[in-house]
Amino acid sequence: MGTFLLACSLVTACSGWFDVSPKTDLKADEMFSTESGFESSLTGIYLLMTDQGAYGGNMSFGLLDQLAQQYDYIPDGANDRAAIYNYATATSDGFRTKQKLAQSWLKLYNVIANCNNFIKWLDRNGESVIRNVKTRNPFRAEALAIRAYCHFDLLRAWGPWKYGTDAAAADAPCIPYRMVADNSKQPLLPAKEIVKLALKDLDEAKTLLEHEKKMRLDNNERQFRFNYHAVNALMARIYCYAGDATNAVACAQDVVDNCGLTLVSSNQDDPILFSECIAALNIYHLTETFSSHWADGEKYTTQYFIRSERFNSYFEVSGDRREDMRSKSSAFYEHAAAKTALSRKYNTNPKEAVPLIRLPEMYYILSECTYDNNKAEAVRLLNVVRTSRGLEAVADAKVTDRTAFDKEMLRERMREMPGEGQTFFALKHYNKAFSDYRGISTYQPSSTIFVLPWPEREKEYGGQ
Repeated sequence: MGTFLLACSLVTACSGWFDVSPKTDLKADEMFSTESGFESSLTGIYLLMTDQGAYGGNMSFGLLDQLAQQYDYIPDGANDRAAIYNYATATSDGFRTKQKLAQSWLKLYNVIANCNNFIKWLDRNGESVIRNVKTRNPFRAEALAIRAYCHFDLLRAWGPWKYGTDAAAADAPCIPYRMVADNSKQPLLPAKEIVKLALKDLDEAKTLLEHEKKMRLDNNERQFRFNYHAVNALMARIYCYAGDATNAVACAQDVVDNCGLTLVSSNQDDPILFSECIAALNIYHLTETFSSHWADGEKYTTQYFIRSERFNSYFEVSGDRREDMRSKSSAFYEHAAAKTALSRKYNTNPKEAVPLIRLPEMYYILSECTYDNNKAEAVRLLNVVRTSRGLEAVADAKVTDRTAFDKEMLRERMREMPGEGQTFFALKHYNKAFSDYRGISTYQPSSTIFVLPWPEREKEYGGQ
């Protein structure tokens, strides 16, 4: 564990973006003098991603899912739904949104800073220290992919609302794309430039990982790294966001055809559906780490629960009839007396995994990006996921136009991805009100909700 801690402490954001002391440079010089040092440093970057401020909390089941109104109860005990959108005022209890936003912003840029430092040293020492190009290339590819992944999530969260339908939004400066390993001020870039730079990083990563194109991911340790298929899947996600249907379909179809994973019809002992994970993070002792949030038992009143009536609405439950495997006891722990339900994703998780990208999303992307040209095929693709989960195929009459289709797609993503931080991004992408899937009419789509504010202490570093 000592090497991981050293790797994580190499580059920390002491103030603003990035701070490297002479002492840290000395440690880095020592670490990056051996292949094992590079390997430990890269492992440390993945470990940083599991921090509570990143994908071990806020950017997965925590803050983002709270912003998407996924829960009726949260561990902090807050229940005033309006308070979650109080982005401007720091609070000492409840949602603590302002503090968590600052925490996540800093943590993601810290991960990016470590990637940039890793790439810098790989450029400096890589050829002489890591002689085998089959080892050196994946190292670089993974660092580039992580950098793109974090920047894209920063864009989705802090970037513009209505990116796909408002040209001014795509042209407005929003965040920096940091590619340098120092604490220099970097310019704010328009959202469309962030998209281009992320795709450029991923294009390079994809080329470096070309040898993995036919690699099957089923029961493969590469599911816990940014492998070729994960890079391709992330490109599909970004192209879909940017409205580039042709490239989104090409990348998503490549993943479906070549990754070796298939949609399953049972989640028994695997509610997280790791068998469908294209990329995931591993958290050591995950169940114990998350026990205060997700454990079964008497502590249920302080955890991430939803009310049974909403749960039944989400999953189209009628009486005792439960067709969707994602609504059954293998997926949710239900408390009859309290009339609440708790996902089992993080308390029945033998692989100790937090998903980053899963196979169903590729079908959603294929479906969404096909609808305008081939409605029948788009509905078929959506139904591939639904029927694999035990639901009836959605009727054509229910998705007769784009508005109805997007609403159904949003509901399907919500059913598929609770606890994974994706519903807030879907609401923003589809420009949907919470009433479209949650029965809450109070909060309508707006930039006030969907464009997260910069942390105050960071504004000076980005050119504002």
